[in-house]
Amino acid sequence: MKVLLIGSGGREHALALKIAQSPLCEALFIAPGNPGTAKLGTNTLLNIADHAGVAQFCRDKGISLVVVGPEAPLVAGIADDLAKEGIAVFGPSKAAAQLEGSKDFTKQLCDDAKVPTAAYATFTALDKAIAYVREKGAPIVVKYDGLMAGKGVTVASTVAEAEAALNALYASEKNATVVIEECLMGEEASLFCLVDGETVILFGSAQDHKRVFDNDEGPNTGGMGAYSPAPVVTAEVERRALEEIVIPSMKEMAKRGTPYRGVIFAGLMIDDAGAPKLIEYNCRFGDPECQALMLRLESDLLALLNATARGALAGQTITLKPVSAVGVVMASKGYPGDFEKGSVIRGLDAAGSIEGVTVIHAGTRADGEKILANGGRVLTICGVGRDLFEARERAYKGVAAVDWPEGFTRSDIGAKGVARLKA
Repeated sequence: MKVLLIGSGGREHALALKIAQSPLCEALFIAPGNPGTAKLGTNTLLNIADHAGVAQFCRDKGISLVVVGPEAPLVAGIADDLAKEGIAVFGPSKAAAQLEGSKDFTKQLCDDAKVPTAAYATFTALDKAIAYVREKGAPIVVKYDGLMAGKGVTVASTVAEAEAALNALYASEKNATVVIEECLMGEEASLFCLVDGETVILFGSAQDHKRVFDNDEGPNTGGMGAYSPAPVVTAEVERRALEEIVIPSMKEMAKRGTPYRGVIFAGLMIDDAGAPKLIEYNCRFGDPECQALMLRLESDLLALLNATARGALAGQTITLKPVSAVGVVMASKGYPGDFEKGSVIRGLDAAGSIEGVTVIHAGTRADGEKILANGGRVLTICGVGRDLFEARERAYKGVAAVDWPEGFTRSDIGAKGVARLKA
């Protein structure tokens, strides 16, 4: 099979690692890719927004499957446009991608499918949104309805904080659609499943760290690290999340005539009694959760993606190694605010030579033999071990080997899971 993988981040490097390992993979093209994916296939400059151009590239290269990494092209309908040209795509249709593209759409689906989630209200006017916040009080959650690269959510501990978030949103978009939710209490985790329109198969669990600083302080980011599996996601939590959340949602999507095909990423809040509620859906593998998940995957990823795209998941199984994986994001100082690009990163080979350590590229670019920082989240240094303790130790040993004074990490990735295991 010849495969086109769309994206340039750490998620895509991790996916490329597993796709390139598949005996089914004849050739791998990555658009646009990064220095890490360049070692696994052919990086290709394509205008992803030009769906006709992407289709032409697929015809020219004889592409059998397009794997879409990020959410924006899916929400823009790339899967539909390529499907019209007879090109198989791993990723949901534009209508199905609304599960991530619109928070209000997902909340309404939860109502119809009786999926447990936070109480909410949707607004398009600032004054009414502020009145609702004042009525409900804090803590409260303010969410921009559309895509904002993981940064459109404010968990406000005070009414003033919620009002400030609303004022900022409406200052940038006059008639913005905003969802305001009750603040769920518990521990967050992520559950991933493959769905081919009918069949749902559990992929695995992970836990992300959204806040920029240790102890979950500071603004939300696209993710500062992750580990898999998440100890809070017990077998019982998995069962309940599938039976009460994911499967009813997927049945409702099919009932509406918009069956879901691709990976579904359920962000969960798990209370002290072990009851999961849905926080949100994403229509792609998470980043950096994907990095940790892929390093545990034993099954042939390409075979699974292809079966998903072609509606042939029935009878397939997903096998994960009985190990833990921890991914620590190295970000440019200043992220998620202003940061500088172009600093030289050294020590990547040394880090990658450590037992159990894999260096995943994201916001990097090559300048001859040099690797330069070219984004906010620049690298994910991953450690794999027999358990979370060893995986975490290896990941941070890899971080220590990287010589990049202009970067920073959180020092507590995986600590919450370790604490739970010690309890």
